[in-house]
Amino acid sequence: MRTLGLDIGGANIKAADVDGMARSMAFPLWEQPDRLSEVLRDFIAEFPPPDRFAVTMTGELADCFRTKADGVDSILAAVEQVANDRPIVVWQTGAEFVSPEVAREIPLLVAAANWHALATWVGRILPADSFAILLDVGSTTTDVIPLTNGVPTPTGLTDTERLCSGELVYTGVHRTPIVALANEVPWRDGHCSLAAELFATTQDVYLLTGELPEEPTNSDTANNRPATREAACDRLARMLCADTTEVAEEEITSLAHDLSAIQIRRILSSIDQVLATQASVPTHVLTSGSGSFLAERVTQTHPQLRTCEHVDLARMFADRISEAACAFAVARLAVERDV
Repeated sequence: MRTLGLDIGGANIKAADVDGMARSMAFPLWEQPDRLSEVLRDFIAEFPPPDRFAVTMTGELADCFRTKADGVDSILAAVEQVANDRPIVVWQTGAEFVSPEVAREIPLLVAAANWHALATWVGRILPADSFAILLDVGSTTTDVIPLTNGVPTPTGLTDTERLCSGELVYTGVHRTPIVALANEVPWRDGHCSLAAELFATTQDVYLLTGELPEEPTNSDTANNRPATREAACDRLARMLCADTTEVAEEEITSLAHDLSAIQIRRILSSIDQVLATQASVPTHVLTSGSGSFLAERVTQTHPQLRTCEHVDLARMFADRISEAACAFAVARLAVERDV
């Protein structure tokens, strides 16, 4: 039975099948929730027709929905329209699949369960006596997931619980507003406060550090101008209430590196918070996500993780699979469990 995994977020949709075909696309669900089924239909048309769908999601948190339960219901309704009576299974944090009908009855277990599917699937590559951290850095958020003997052992299951435990860090490599990283930054001979405006995001930081490629045709940026280094300089300059006639490109590039260092320290702090609750010392660290380059830097900076055996899922699998890892995970889990 051909299975297609879907990971439906508030800003991105990802799909993958067990043969390694994977695709990711930006879709601002909060702006056009009524178009989700239409977008999904076009999105999956590039895949061989599936016999069933395995679904996980984070889009239920989008503020176009009154509650998470409403979001779960709306997202599943869109998938049902696309499925045309083909079977649908939904992953939940109880570590099993349920039907859409049951999923609607337990929305808080279905909501934002994609990290759990990924951890459950990748945990199998770990030895039985291991304690590992899965560090998944995405466009919007970072997951810090403990795995004991290959099994996810988080303190929290809901987003709120995971924010409190440090297992969810609301910072990523594309969509995070710069002002969410810091109120002020080192600047010239002192410090400068940052404008509390959505002038720039972390995408601009990593365009300027060279860790994200330029995309001249992509205008999904803070000012809807291209994702290029030149435009990123303009956007970051405005965080200082300046423009590029007042600051040099070298200064803005230096600022980008400073902001990256601040983001790394934030993720390191969350890792320390997670490790403080564990009785074991980590033996392995796994990294994945569209920001796997940042996960790698975090791993090499942390005094405990840098001595662990390191598995980079982006190198183990193709980049496209790493970026759609949660969709790939639910597809594989559905096939292996024959649900």
